[in-house]
Amino acid sequence: MSKPNDSSSKQENLSDYQRRRIEENRQKAINLRQARLLTHPYNSSDRKQPTETAVSVNNVIKVSGTKYVDSGGGFLIEQRTNPTEEEAKQQEEPVPESDAVPVPIEYDECLECGDRFADSYLLTTFDYSVCDACREPDGQHSLITRTEAKQEYLLKDCDLDRREPVLKFISRKNPHNVRWGEMKLYLHLQIEKRALEVWGSEEKLMREKEEREEKREVAKVKKYNKRLKELRMDVRSSLYDKTVQAHVHSYGDSEVYNEADDTYTRSCETCGHSETYEKM
Repeated sequence: MSKPNDSSSKQENLSDYQRRRIEENRQKAINLRQARLLTHPYNSSDRKQPTETAVSVNNVIKVSGTKYVDSGGGFLIEQRTNPTEEEAKQQEEPVPESDAVPVPIEYDECLECGDRFADSYLLTTFDYSVCDACREPDGQHSLITRTEAKQEYLLKDCDLDRREPVLKFISRKNPHNVRWGEMKLYLHLQIEKRALEVWGSEEKLMREKEEREEKREVAKVKKYNKRLKELRMDVRSSLYDKTVQAHVHSYGDSEVYNEADDTYTRSCETCGHSETYEKM
């Protein structure tokens, strides 16, 4: 029976500062409890008793007689009891229905597996209908540079840029030197198809490559022989006459008179050059 007396005596012995701190802590605890009930109105330990501090209906929360609208962005907007005329008109105006026609999604059929798909890397970049699952970047769907395509398949710039349909490409930095121009990378399959369109068949393409290779070898031999002759002339300069003399025609007595047009014709006895002239 002495405990109540002891507690009352302790309270009487408290200073004003301690009593004020106790009251502040009690108010903080009450506010914290109300905030928890406001944030989680259905997590109350006593589910049978409804919370009076916060009631949520259709995103409208009522706290101490004031209604707030949950914006969904982490804060509450106070709902006015007497809205202005503009707000009332906006609430009364019906929401216009959208008359936009839905755009149907176009599906492409994969050339490899036959499945239908809406989008893929090869379709977007090179307009080649293959899905991402069947793409082989290091195999049949590899890329080739513009220079290699022109050398290997004997294609010209007009075959790549002007012949319909124009082939798509991607630009990448030159790995050999970043200061050089960007590389143009084409899809290898499309380059092979374009080469067949230009040359007609693979046999004609191979034949043309062989002919060009033979001409290139002949040109190399001629260039080598010319260089070798120049070296011999430099070594044995005394055996070669490097002076160049102009050719002088020698007509002799080869003059012939043409009665039909009253002209004369003569020919050079050395080179066979002929000229026609008139005499005054």
